[in-house]
Amino acid sequence: MTGILSVLDLVIIGVYFTAVLGVGLYFSRRERTSTEYFLAGRHVAWWAIGASLFASNISSEHFIGLAGSGAAGGFAVGNFEWLACFCCLTLGWLFVPFYLRSGVFTMPEFLERRYGPASRWYLTIVSIISYVLTKISVTLVAGSLLLEEVVGWDFITSSIVLVVSTGVYTIAGGLSAVIYTEVVQTIVLVGGATLLTVMGLWEVGGWSALTAKLDPSYFSMFRPMDHPDFPWTGIVFGAPILGIWYWCTDQFIVQRVLSAKNEPNARRGAICAGFLKILPVFIMVLPGLVAAALYADVNGDNAYPAIVSRLLPSGLKGIVIAGLLAAIMSSLASVFNSCSSLITMDIYKKLRENPTERELVLVGRISTGVLVVLGILWVPYIKEISSQLFVYLQSVSAYISPPITACFLFGVLSGRLNAAGAIASLLTGFVLGAARLILELLHKNGMELSGPPEWLATVNFLHFAVLLFAVSTVVLFLVSALTQEPSREKIRGLTFRTLEAGTTVEQAEAASPESQYRWDRLNLLFSVILVLILIILWYIFR
Repeated sequence: MTGILSVLDLVIIGVYFTAVLGVGLYFSRRERTSTEYFLAGRHVAWWAIGASLFASNISSEHFIGLAGSGAAGGFAVGNFEWLACFCCLTLGWLFVPFYLRSGVFTMPEFLERRYGPASRWYLTIVSIISYVLTKISVTLVAGSLLLEEVVGWDFITSSIVLVVSTGVYTIAGGLSAVIYTEVVQTIVLVGGATLLTVMGLWEVGGWSALTAKLDPSYFSMFRPMDHPDFPWTGIVFGAPILGIWYWCTDQFIVQRVLSAKNEPNARRGAICAGFLKILPVFIMVLPGLVAAALYADVNGDNAYPAIVSRLLPSGLKGIVIAGLLAAIMSSLASVFNSCSSLITMDIYKKLRENPTERELVLVGRISTGVLVVLGILWVPYIKEISSQLFVYLQSVSAYISPPITACFLFGVLSGRLNAAGAIASLLTGFVLGAARLILELLHKNGMELSGPPEWLATVNFLHFAVLLFAVSTVVLFLVSALTQEPSREKIRGLTFRTLEAGTTVEQAEAASPESQYRWDRLNLLFSVILVLILIILWYIFR
């Protein structure tokens, strides 16, 4: 029955909390420099980077949203997960050399190196606001509602437990604590989700019984071009734009790569995350299909809580709930740490002349602490905001990301682009994205629209992303062409044209050229294997 946990379940959950807090607090024992606190000393190995990338990405919205979409319409939502594999490869092979060789702490800092201060301020402010309004709030809402349904904890209690327990080790240990707790959390969340999937398939009678009970369309990854949610054109052309922004330019994700001991480790970490991103289709979307086959009253977002609370016996429920907690806490820890990095390195350090290392670490800890307090204070009001508004707050990211993707992607590919073109592209994209969001809200709330405003309000968001990316790209190139070309010295090492072959990463334990060559041959082999696996999977579920 929902909300009833046995003693064994509670013991398992207690062991999970103890293990995570123990690992996290272990990394708070020594005094830290800003590099150690915000980038884990730049000595993280590939396996920890891969696990951390995956755990940071997976949160309660994945369990609820993927399973809910699976229950409602089948595997098609999983395209976002498999396309993320290619985005991880793009991060590792295209962006890693520029990020690591530039020695930056944050993505806004890289954007300033490439274009100028205005772009840095834009990305910093937009990122911080979006983290507070979307990532922290939505993670707390989805996570707390999930725990309220599955465990029986009330909304306030769930939120405060999640915020405080995550904040303790994040404040104390910085990125090292976040990354290495996420290694533990990856094991727990994958193990728990896999267990639930296996139990669900067993209960429904196996794969053949599942396919017999559901419409064949549930097992197809591709939908017609006029599909309201997942048109194949939007998936193929729009989703990669959002994916490159998220996986290759967002501080929330890229900070893990910046902590790598060298380029080969960073690249292999991204490839490792790509392999892990194959899993959510089978351990998060598939349980939604199982729930739809087993329970007639399942209607989308209650699919995952339903299958957890109704199917699992004592003990196994505790393991799966620990996996849910791992997903929620890893995402919260990541957003706390990345947001404090932006506040410290992109705002405080810009305004405060020559701060000491100790001062930067202190500001980072205080920033994290403030975010934790804000999270707690925000809890009573979160539930009062309509679920519809939260959906639209999440969509803000989709509406602001295409111009950011354009500036980063073409910024490393072309040396002709300049500061004027970048800020014009970013602001144009922001205005168009805001217009889309406002018109969509007005339309959904009953306002009559016609002509271009109606089209803008109702066009599929993935198709809109393609349009916004195209407009932002045209503005970026056009304004840059009409203004002065940046000097080669200013963009040295930041574009392919100026990336000197002899440049090495200024990090401890940097690999020798021979070792790096050997690593990259293996990395290339693993990349090819990953692409082949994805092609086979798409063929099977075409």
